[in-house]
Amino acid sequence: MAITASIADFVADTPVQSIPSTALRTVALSLLDWVSVGRAGVGEPVAERVADLVLSEGGMEEASAFGRGRRLPARAAALLNGTTSHALDYDDTHFLHIGHPSVVVFPAALAVAERQGARGDAFLAACALGYEASCRIGHWLGRGHYQVGFHQTATAGCFGATLAAGRLLGLDAAGLARAIGLASTRAAGLKNQFGTMGKPYNAGQAASAGVEAALLAGLGLSSAPEGLEGPLGFGATHHVEADEAALDGLGTRYVLEGTSYKFHACCHGTHAALEAIRSLPLPEARDRIATLEIRTHPRWMTVCNIPEPRSGLEAKFSYRLTAAMALAGIETGALASFSDAACARPELTALRDRVSVVPDEGIGESASHVILRLADGQTLEARHDLGAEVPLDVRAHRLREKSRALLGAALAAEVEQAVSALHQAPDVTSLGALLRRAAPEE
Repeated sequence: MAITASIADFVADTPVQSIPSTALRTVALSLLDWVSVGRAGVGEPVAERVADLVLSEGGMEEASAFGRGRRLPARAAALLNGTTSHALDYDDTHFLHIGHPSVVVFPAALAVAERQGARGDAFLAACALGYEASCRIGHWLGRGHYQVGFHQTATAGCFGATLAAGRLLGLDAAGLARAIGLASTRAAGLKNQFGTMGKPYNAGQAASAGVEAALLAGLGLSSAPEGLEGPLGFGATHHVEADEAALDGLGTRYVLEGTSYKFHACCHGTHAALEAIRSLPLPEARDRIATLEIRTHPRWMTVCNIPEPRSGLEAKFSYRLTAAMALAGIETGALASFSDAACARPELTALRDRVSVVPDEGIGESASHVILRLADGQTLEARHDLGAEVPLDVRAHRLREKSRALLGAALAAEVEQAVSALHQAPDVTSLGALLRRAAPEE
C-alpha cells in the first residue's frame, strides 16, 4: 500500500472548504483544550527544564512559547510547547492508535504558522489535515507497534506534525513525500518513559522534528522515497502491522472526529474505570469497601498499571491509586490531586491495596468493567466505554468547564474567543500572544 503518496496527496491537495465543518469544529475544541492544558503546564518541572535549554540558546524570534514572554526559533518553540502541553498528561487522545495528536501536531503547526504569517483558516486546515494524517498513520502502524514499546504520540505524531508544517509551508505532494521520508528517520519515542519527564519530552521532540523535516524538505533536501512503507523504511523496522484499512475513506471521512478528551488529570487508560467507579452508589463509610476489581483490556497493563506509585507522575499511570482516589471522593480532575504526598497517604494506600486489576480480552480498549464488593457481601458493578459517541455540544460544554478550572474564567474566555475567531483571522497573532503571556504569580 503506497501510504506515503496517498497521505502526501491528501494533505497537499485538500482544499480548506472541503474539510467538513464537524471536523473543523472538533479541531477547534482540541485547540481550546490544548491551549488550556499548555498554559496550565507552564510551571511543571519538565517544562522549566526544557525552557532553560531553549532560552539559553537564543536564536531568531519566530514563534510563541507557553508562558515565556518572547518568541523563539520555530523548532525550539515546537519542542517547548509540545513538552509543556503534555506535561500534565491532561490532553486529548485518539484511541484509533492510542496517541495524543494535539500535543505534537499543534505545536508544529503554530510554530510554522507564526513563522510564515499564515491566515487563521490556513492554520486550522493544516491542524485538521496533520491531525487526521497522524491518526491514519497511527492506525497503519498498528497496535503491535504500540504494544512492543513505541509511543505512538511521538512516532505517528511526528509524521502528523511534519505534514501540518509542510502544508503551511506550501509544499506540494512531492515535497510532502520528501518530508515524510525525513520524518521516518527522526520519528522516535518509547513507552518506557511513562511516569517520567521523558514522556512529555517525547511529544516535544516529535513536534520539533516535524518542523525540521518540513523545513528541510522545503529547502530541497532529498530523502528515501516511500519513507513509511519502502524497503528498510519505518514500517519494516518498527514492528508495524501496515493495516490496509488505514486509508479507508481518506478525504471523505475524518476519523479525527472520534477524538476523546480527558476530564481526569491522568493517563487516559484509567478514565473508563474512573467514570465507572463514579457511577456507583459509593458508601459514605469507606471502611465498608472490601475489594474493587477493575477489568480492562490487556494492552493497558503495560501503560497505566504501576501498582504502588511513588510520585505524582507515577500516580497518573496507576489504576490502583487513581481508583483509590475515586473511592475516597478525591477530585481526579484537579491537578493538585496528583502529588508525591498523595502516594503516601495512609487512607489512600489502604484503599489502593484493596484494588486489583484484571486483564480481560473480552473488554474493548476504551472500556472498563468495575466490580465493587462491600464488607456485608453486597456487590455493585458498572461499565463505561470512552468510545461511546458524545455529541459535540456536550464535549464543548465540558471542555469549557475544564478550561475555566485550569485557567480561571477570564483567561479561559479569552482563549475561547481567540480560537473561535481563527477561521476569519488574518493571522494567528492573537493565539500566539495568549501563549506568550506570563503565568500569574502564585
